[in-house]
Amino acid sequence: MTPALRHTPLALALALIGQCASAEELKIAPTVVITGTRVEQNSFDLPMAIDSIDKTTIQEQRGTVNLSEVINRVPGVASAGKENYTQEQSLTIRGFGARSAFGVRGVKLIADGIPASTPDGQGGTGLFDLASASRIEVLRGPFSALYGNHSGGVVQIFTEDGPDRFTITPSFQFGSYGTQRSGVKFGDTVGNFNYTASVSDFRTDGYRDYSKSEKQQANLKARWMLGDKTSITVVGNYLNQHGDDPLGLNIDQLRGDRRQQGTSALSGANGIRTAEFFGTRRTLENSQGGLVFETALSERDTLRAMVFVGNRNNAQYLAINSLIQNNIRAAGGLSTFDRDYWGTNVRWTHRYDRATISVGAEYERADEDRKGYRNGSTVANDSFNANYGTQGDLKRNERNVAEQSGVFMQGEWSATEKLLLSAGIRYSKVEFKSKDRFICTTDGATCSGSTLPVNLGLNRLNPDDSGSADFSDWTSTAGAVWKLTETTNLYANAGQSFEAPTLIELAYRPNDQSGLNFDLKPSTSKQYELGVKTFLNDVTRMDAAFFYIDSEKEIVTQSNENGRAVYQNAGDTSRRGFELSVDSRISSAFAAYAAITLIDAKFEDSFRTCLVAQCSQQTLNSSVVDSGNKIAGVANKSFYGELTYRNTGIGFSGAIEYRASGRMFADDTNDVRVGGYGVAAIRGGFTQTVGGWKLNEFARIDNLFDKEYVGSVYINAGTASAGRYFAPASERTWLIGVSASYAL
Repeated sequence: MTPALRHTPLALALALIGQCASAEELKIAPTVVITGTRVEQNSFDLPMAIDSIDKTTIQEQRGTVNLSEVINRVPGVASAGKENYTQEQSLTIRGFGARSAFGVRGVKLIADGIPASTPDGQGGTGLFDLASASRIEVLRGPFSALYGNHSGGVVQIFTEDGPDRFTITPSFQFGSYGTQRSGVKFGDTVGNFNYTASVSDFRTDGYRDYSKSEKQQANLKARWMLGDKTSITVVGNYLNQHGDDPLGLNIDQLRGDRRQQGTSALSGANGIRTAEFFGTRRTLENSQGGLVFETALSERDTLRAMVFVGNRNNAQYLAINSLIQNNIRAAGGLSTFDRDYWGTNVRWTHRYDRATISVGAEYERADEDRKGYRNGSTVANDSFNANYGTQGDLKRNERNVAEQSGVFMQGEWSATEKLLLSAGIRYSKVEFKSKDRFICTTDGATCSGSTLPVNLGLNRLNPDDSGSADFSDWTSTAGAVWKLTETTNLYANAGQSFEAPTLIELAYRPNDQSGLNFDLKPSTSKQYELGVKTFLNDVTRMDAAFFYIDSEKEIVTQSNENGRAVYQNAGDTSRRGFELSVDSRISSAFAAYAAITLIDAKFEDSFRTCLVAQCSQQTLNSSVVDSGNKIAGVANKSFYGELTYRNTGIGFSGAIEYRASGRMFADDTNDVRVGGYGVAAIRGGFTQTVGGWKLNEFARIDNLFDKEYVGSVYINAGTASAGRYFAPASERTWLIGVSASYAL
C-alpha cells in the first residue's frame, strides 16, 4: 500500500462505525437533486453517480474562496490550484479535463441554471460563490452527455434562498502569507419577492515568491412568485481576479527552494531571468446575468425558459523573450481576449402516472476579439533589454465566433415497483468561425492593423488565416435501477458523449503557423457504469460504482512551447475505475464520511508528440507516446476522509480531515512522475447567540504535519520550458475567521 493512502482502512472503519447506531432522529435524510434528470428526484433512486454537497459542508469553517476546498470529497473528482490565481483551478471528473492548461474543459459548469461554461466548452469555477451556496451537485458518467459539448460530468452550484426576514452577515478571515478575506451576505423575503446577495474581497501575498493575488466577487439571486404556479428568477455573477504568475519549477528548483519563482534560461550576458522580469501575470474579469421563467401549465405540465448574457475578458503576460516574439507569425507574449456571450434554452416537462418526460432546445453563442501583443517594446537585436511587462506592438488580431445548439429529450419510467428506467437522446452542433485581421504581405513593410519594425526578420508573410469549422453528433444514454430491497438499489447505465475542441485548443497551429487549428477534430466516448446504493442501516449510506470509458480521437497536446499550446487528435484511450463513498451519522455528536477513487487512465494507441522547440510529428525531434502510457494529470488513486464532532450544548463544532492522492505523470511520455501525498487538516469553532446577533468564530490548520508535496502540475510543459512542470503546494497554513449575523 502506498504511503499516500496508508490511512484509508482506518478512515473507512470510522465511517462504518455507524452500523452500530440506529436512533430514529439520526436517520440520513433523502438527497434531492435535479442535475441528473432536470426534475427533482431522490438521488438514491437514480441510475447514475450523482452527489450533493450541502450548505454546512460548503460554508462551515472554510475559506469559501476556491471550489477545491470542498469538491475533492466527491469520488471520481479532483481539483487543485497552482498556488496562484493566474490560472483558474483545474477540475477533472473520471480523468476528463486533465489536459486543460487554463481553467476547466470537458466538464459542464452551471450556476443557478445559468451556464458558467462558454459555448465551446471552456469554463472556470471562479464564478462560483461558495459563501452564499446552498448546495453543489456533481453528476458523473454518461448522463452528463445530455448537457451538450463535454464528456466528463456536470457541476452545478445553487445559491441559497433569502431568509424569512432581512438578515445581514458580515465576515472576515485572515491567515498565512498575508491572506485575508472580507465579505458581506444579506437577503430578505418581502411578500412574493425573495433575494440573496453576497460580495467579497480576497487578497493574499501567496505561498511562493511573486504570487500576490486578489479576487473580488459578487453574486445575486432574486425570485418573484407570480401567483402559485409561476416564478421569475434573476441571477447575476461578477468576478474580478488578478494575480502574479510565479511560473512552474523544474525538479532542481523544487528541491532547492520550493517557494522561489520560476526562471527562464536565456542565453546572453544577463543569463537567467525570473518570472518577475517578464512581468508574468493575469487579469480576468467575468460578469454574467440571466433570467429564468418557470410556470406550471397544468397539474402535469411545466415550462421553463432561460436567457443569459455575459462578458469575459482576459489579459495574460507570458515569459517569452524577444527573439521568439520576433517571428512574424508568433502571437507575442501578451495574450488578450474580450468575449461577449449569450444563450437561451427552453424545456417542457410532462408527468405521467408512472413516468416523466422532458423535451428541450438550447442555443449559445460567444463572440471573441482575440489579440496578441509583444510583452515589452521592440528592441533591435537585443532580447534582454526589452521593456517586459508592458503592452507592445500588435502581433495577432482576429474575431472568433463559437456557437453551440442542441435539442434533447429525456425521460424516466417506473416499469414496475422494482424496476426504474431512464433514457435520453441529444443532438449537438458546435460551430467555429474566425476572421483574421492581422495580415502581413511580403513587401517588407505592410501589416494590417499594426506597424512593425524592419528588424523582425526576412520572412514577413503572415497570410489571411480566416476559416471555419463545425462539428455535430448524436449522443444517447440509458440506465436502469433495480430495487433489490427497500434499502439497496443496483443500477447500470451506458451512453455516448461528444467533446469538441475549445477555442483555446484551436488557438494555435503546428510549426509556428498562424491562424486557428481547424484540423483538430472532436473526441467521442462510450461510457459504461455499474453501481450500488445501499443503506447499511438507518444512519449509514454507501455508494459504489465501477466505470469504463472508451474514447476515440482523444484530444492531446502536440507541443507546448513559448506560450503556444498546440493540440492534436491521438487514437483511443481508456479510463476504468472504481468509486466508493460512505456517509455515517455515528451518534448525535459524531459523523464520518469517506470516499475513495481508483482509476486507470491510459492511451490504447501510440502517437508522436513534441517536447522541444521547432518540432513536428514528422521530425526526428519528436517523441513517441507508447500504447499503455498513462494520461498526464490523472492520479491513479485518491482518498478523502472526515470525522466531525458537534456539541450543540456549548455551541462547538469541529472536524479532522484527511486527503490523499496517488502518483500521476506530468507528461504523456511518462518521463516526469509526481509522487503521491497525504495531508491532514483540523478545524473547530464556536457559535453564540447574543441578543439579535448570531456570532461565529473558527480556526483551521491545513497541511497539519507540514508536508512538502506537489499539489498540481503544468501538463506537458515541454523541455524548452526548462522542465517547469511542478507547482508546489503550501506547507502548513492557518486560517482564522469570524462572522456576525443579524436578523431584523
